[in-house]
Amino acid sequence: MRKRPPAGPDPSFPYLSEEDRYLFPHPDTWGNSIVAVGGNLSPGMLLSAYEQGIFPWFNPEDPILWQSPNPRFVVFPEKLHVSASMARVFGRETFDLYLDRDFSGVIRGCATVKRPGQDGEASGGTWITGDIIEAYMKLHRLGWAHSAESYFRGKLAGGCYGIRLGGIFFGESMFTRVSNASKAAFLSLAKFLFADGVRFIDCQVPSDHLRSLGGEEIDRQDFLTLLDDTLAERRFLSNRDRDAADRRGNWGGKIDHQGQKQGGITVPPGG
Repeated sequence: MRKRPPAGPDPSFPYLSEEDRYLFPHPDTWGNSIVAVGGNLSPGMLLSAYEQGIFPWFNPEDPILWQSPNPRFVVFPEKLHVSASMARVFGRETFDLYLDRDFSGVIRGCATVKRPGQDGEASGGTWITGDIIEAYMKLHRLGWAHSAESYFRGKLAGGCYGIRLGGIFFGESMFTRVSNASKAAFLSLAKFLFADGVRFIDCQVPSDHLRSLGGEEIDRQDFLTLLDDTLAERRFLSNRDRDAADRRGNWGGKIDHQGQKQGGITVPPGG
């Protein structure tokens, strides 16, 4: 009888640095969204997964489940939608908006605050375990993972986080403590990204919240083709040029609702 893999990361699986890569099974190998089980959340594993259209999504009692759902949920620049009510929120300057100011606060907020309207996820961000937080905090310190924050009366009110690789931003999660805070953060981040050449934002699975902002479903094979086409040029770049294409570093700074900010991107030591 085959032994069940341990919950969370497998301590016997090799650690992969950000330069290492792992070849996952192709998503079409399996009939459902799960394409692999086990492994760990080291930088090389996570970056390998995103480059292949895969991401980790599992319950605390499960081993790591690597998923590539069909259909996929994405936002294209021309479909991004700012409702009349959100336009009024922006017009009143209800929130102060920042990038990479408090990544830890955002991911921990996503782990503890229920997010509205995500299909099949009744208990909010409980899948964001301590192992997930540690792994993405490390990616943030290395300059790969980024957050957008909304502040209301000086306190963190909502935000979102994800990873940028070339012309794609892979959104991971979002949360809100004040009405419209997560929408304000996401829309401002999206405009920042699209103005900088991002071709689409991967939102992974359907969400009523993101659907109202312009998200739509596309077939997984169409997503994988689009992913491959978008990342194609990046694969042949030098490490230095790839870091520039990924905008790797800390994006810290205040941003407005049009996605405009002051200051450049700071590359982390050794990045």
